[in-house]
Amino acid sequence: MKKKLTTLLLIIAVLMALPMTARADMGPKPSVNVDFTGLDDGSVYYATLLSEQSSTGPSSAWEGDGSYCPYESSDPLYPIWEKFVGYDDPDGFYFLQEVWDCTESSRLDWTYYPPHTFKVLIYFPDSGAFYSTGIYDRYAFDSYYTVDLSNLEPGVELTARKSYDYTWEIISLLARIVITILLELAVALIFGYRGRKLFLFLTAVNIFTQAALNILLNMTNYYSGQLAFIAVYILAELAVFIIESVLYAKRLHMYSGTQKRSGRVVLYALVANMVSLGAGFGLARLIPGIF
Repeated sequence: MKKKLTTLLLIIAVLMALPMTARADMGPKPSVNVDFTGLDDGSVYYATLLSEQSSTGPSSAWEGDGSYCPYESSDPLYPIWEKFVGYDDPDGFYFLQEVWDCTESSRLDWTYYPPHTFKVLIYFPDSGAFYSTGIYDRYAFDSYYTVDLSNLEPGVELTARKSYDYTWEIISLLARIVITILLELAVALIFGYRGRKLFLFLTAVNIFTQAALNILLNMTNYYSGQLAFIAVYILAELAVFIIESVLYAKRLHMYSGTQKRSGRVVLYALVANMVSLGAGFGLARLIPGIF
């Protein structure tokens, strides 16, 4: 029975992963998100990321007359585009013709193939002044930076500070582990498994498996994004099911005071993990920051 269930889950996981691979370009892409702080005087300003490479995805540097330009001469952003094209970066970084009006939003979100190595360049049309940061890299699938514009001085290089919310990630990690353990203990009650020693055993096993699972998922989401997260989630849950099935088959009867029935134990592990898997996807819709 264990072999049949394992084979079935493996087939399901592969079938679920295949459509994701076929539609890979439709999935989430890396992003660079920059928040600007320190300006409260209503100044009009525009920003972009200068790239170490002359192109990334569909974005590329302007090569002179006759090459692609995203704006018509009548477009309000055309004069701004001209200013950015005319900017000469001392390190030879390229303007890839992507411009954000950050006056009201105080934010730049490059969500489709942003440059990997970049500078943040800000332009103030009222004064004609440019301000640039140093050189930075995408450090995660979704990289967050904050640039303080409160002390703008000509010729002074701005600093972009990493602003990834590690505290919230730790809280959400612990929340996922606790929720999963509670769900699997509830399923144990449904299967008739009771007793303090039994629950301690189930909790210990789930702390180990869920901590390993969630750390793996966090790292996958951090470095590779949501599409890889989903694929790894399914395959990792399969691995957790196999590990828990083996441990439960060997030890569960010792703590439950019941006869050793491997088939029932494997069924419990299957149902418990399917419930936690389904709950994970469901809660991801309700609370995206947790799952």
